[in-house]
Formats: sequence, C-alpha cells, structure tokens
Amino acid sequence: MISTPIFKVISVLKEKRVKSLLIGGQACIIYGGSEFSRDSDFVILSEDKNLEKIKEALCILKAEAVYFPKFEKDYLERGHACHFRCKAKIVKDFRVDIMSKLRNCDDFPKLWKRKKIIRIKGVGNINIISLEDLVKSKKTQRDKDWLMITRLVESDIIKCNFKENQAKILWWMNESRVTKTLIHLCELYPKCARKAVLKRKLLNFAIKKNEAGIISGLKKEEMVERKKDIKYWMPLKKELESLRLNR
Repeated sequence: MISTPIFKVISVLKEKRVKSLLIGGQACIIYGGSEFSRDSDFVILSEDKNLEKIKEALCILKAEAVYFPKFEKDYLERGHACHFRCKAKIVKDFRVDIMSKLRNCDDFPKLWKRKKIIRIKGVGNINIISLEDLVKSKKTQRDKDWLMITRLVESDIIKCNFKENQAKILWWMNESRVTKTLIHLCELYPKCARKAVLKRKLLNFAIKKNEAGIISGLKKEEMVERKKDIKYWMPLKKELESLRLNR
C-alpha cells in the first residue's frame, strides 16, 4: 500500500481543494501493477485559481523546486513537468511531480470525468486517473513503462477472471501485451475478437493462435509509440537545456 508521505501530500491537496489526479507509480500501486514508488505524480487543472491552491499546498509541504522549469502555467500547458522536493517533517525528501498535460491522453477535463475514486481510511476519497488513461500515459520510450503496462492490464484481467462487459473485454484485447492472454481472450470471445481486430490488426494472429505473429506485432506497436514519445519530448528537452544554460 502507499507509504505515509503520499497520504500527507494527498491530504494537503484535499485540504486546499486542489483539482488533481494521482498518476504515475502511486496510481500503479493501487491498480496492482507496482509494489513501491519513491515519489508522487499528479496531473492537474491548469487554471489560475487551481494553480494558486497548489502553491498554497506546496507551501504547507515546504516543497522546494528542483530541476527546471519554474512552476508556471505556460510551461505546464506546453507539456513540461514541474518537480518539487518536500521539506516538511512527515514528508521530508519526498518528491512531488506536477503536470497538466500527458502525451497520448485527453485534456484534464476528460481525464477528470473518467477518474476513479477510492476511499482510504484516515485520508478519505482519493481521485486517481482511470486505468485506461494510466495505460495510455505509460506508452513512452522507457522500458520500465512497457513492463508496467503489461502488469496493469494482466492484473485487471486476472482480478476479473477474464469475465467482464463487452467494453472492458475489447479494452483487454486492444491493450494486453501477453501472447497467451490474447489467444485465450480470442477463444473466449470470438465476436469481440472480430470487432477488436478492426482496430488492432495483430489480433488476426491471436485468432489463428500464431504466437510468432503476435510477438512481431507487439514489437512493432511498441516501436511506433516509442518514436512518437521521443518526437514529443524532443522540443521540450531542448527548451529545458536552454533554461539550464541561461539560468
């Protein structure tokens, strides 16, 4: 379960009525894809009033900015993440990363509409990015994120014992990255498979139980997303380098 510092951070954000969603490693823990995370990540609504509330919360946490850029609306809306290290006693050295835009995902109002709410004793309700949006956000250039996608989707399938409504079954078929799981899903739900294959061509191999074809298709999918992520971050990284040189 999530460690004490994250409870404190969330409690302060709730106290200040910040409109935010928990994402990243801590969200992965809740969805069963991870066991540990040293920091916390949030996607937030980048409106002026909400940003002022966040600044008040960061002040309570005695959070100091680390790295670049500065915590400003323009940087957030261009896709940058702003990083902080907390100095308050209960959260000392705990990191908080804040974004308002996630590559490959919808804007915040749509993410908020699809959010998951969980209740934790002593903290109350916590707003978390939906599993579907979390998986989208993990399609990056990093190896560990692709491993996390596999864990998140497989955990959801196992938890439901392969039984769900059609929308969820189609999502499993579109997002699972395990060969045997895809073959089994197509065996269990042939009608859904014929529908899903229109969006995800590699399911043709799953229907035919062609494992080599599935593996090849998965690699191609991953490479496409990795290249998109590299292209997305390239101008942002250049901007960060410029900020470092001119600080």
